[in-house]
Amino acid sequence: MSDENNESGGLQRTIDWKQGLAIALGVPVLILPSIGYFASYVWAFAILVWALSVFQGFMQNFAYGELATMFPRASGLPGFAQSVFRASDENKRYEKSKLLGGFSAWSYWFAWNPVLAIFSILIGSYLKGLIPAFAGVPDLAMYLVSGATVFLFLILVNYRGLSGGATLGYILAVLSLAPLIIISLAPFATGHFEMSNITGSWLPTDWSWDVQHILILLGLFAMAQWSACAWETAAIYGPEYKQPRSDVPKALFICGAICLVTFILVQAACTGTLGVEGILAEPFSPMLPMAQMTLGSIGGSLAILMLIAAMILIIQTAFLGASRAMYSMAGEGNLPKFFGKMNIYGTPVNAMIVIALFNMGFIFLGTPAAILAASAIGYVCANGISLFAYVKAKFDPRFSTLERPFKAPGGWQYVAAFFGFFNLPLCLIGIVYLNSLEVGWASTIVGFVVLALYIPLWFYSQKEGASETGKEKCSE
Repeated sequence: MSDENNESGGLQRTIDWKQGLAIALGVPVLILPSIGYFASYVWAFAILVWALSVFQGFMQNFAYGELATMFPRASGLPGFAQSVFRASDENKRYEKSKLLGGFSAWSYWFAWNPVLAIFSILIGSYLKGLIPAFAGVPDLAMYLVSGATVFLFLILVNYRGLSGGATLGYILAVLSLAPLIIISLAPFATGHFEMSNITGSWLPTDWSWDVQHILILLGLFAMAQWSACAWETAAIYGPEYKQPRSDVPKALFICGAICLVTFILVQAACTGTLGVEGILAEPFSPMLPMAQMTLGSIGGSLAILMLIAAMILIIQTAFLGASRAMYSMAGEGNLPKFFGKMNIYGTPVNAMIVIALFNMGFIFLGTPAAILAASAIGYVCANGISLFAYVKAKFDPRFSTLERPFKAPGGWQYVAAFFGFFNLPLCLIGIVYLNSLEVGWASTIVGFVVLALYIPLWFYSQKEGASETGKEKCSE
């Protein structure tokens, strides 16, 4: 496959692996909403859950790295599955394999899209706690204003192409990752970290390895991979790397190494410093008391500012990922062409505006918990289908002649098949069960309804494509 720039009107090759890495470095921030949630279910064992989840990410991303170099014009997971499951008969209007590939892309879009609403709500909440003048502002109004401000800012920043977003990523990566690591390392330096808080509280006293608890663990793995495996987002910019054959693997695996250290460090530091009871006393923001304990009076304010910077970074990552997923789907004929329209700088602005409006609607729900739980359903589906796409690409003779500048180790299709089944159906069953325990069936219903919305959109896009084909034939 050639590495030349895309044709005019398509995504432009303007970034290298360091810029892709900078954008993806928002991923470690995804641990913040889950520190207390995981500790409430499995205590200190959450440290091992995070480690295993990042390991899962490495196993999956070997496959995704190979797919990225097989299909350098595809856009990450959404593009990989659509390329592999592309219709064998282009003249057939409704092709099941094309529907499956598009559904994988839609699932991935749904996994990333609500991140904007989740962290906009959290930004509004932290600003209310930080600035006394905002104390009397109604919660919903605060969330909507913070969301609208962040979305408009990011649309303007990214309007001239991805390189501007990557520059913002460089800045915010330092602002978010450095304090995150400093606050996590501080207890080791000050002597506040106690290993007994971990070894003495490894699992809840009533924990047993029965079916119920295994389902809970599978649900936690589904939520953990939403955070700890999400650094595959570096591959989503495959079409925009100057040298996708070398840039994609570098960005993927360097980001993975950073995630491995960060996820283990943050959960271990919180558990060892605060203990399980201390974390559960501040389940949504355990980094705050840890910062105050180890860094003094400035710790709390520093932590809040760090969290806000980190949240803007992860919103940026999600915003870019979701907009390019919609662009990829429209380009493959799996969504209406409206979502594939680009501005003169090669930015899918239509998709970005629709995503911003969609998330403004999500903010009206008022709580991030149900949104996150529903979003994890989409991520499980996207990973499962994408891994099965890799297996198909390894065996399908249609792809045997494609160049594979980056190759996973021999026999990796069997590893991919194992983790594909781990996602679908095991983690899907687990997250549905965990949702029923935590927030009832509402989030599960929302998740499946949003996923089902893809069906009418897909049929409309097929009719749209057939209509344009008919017009072209008539003009001839």
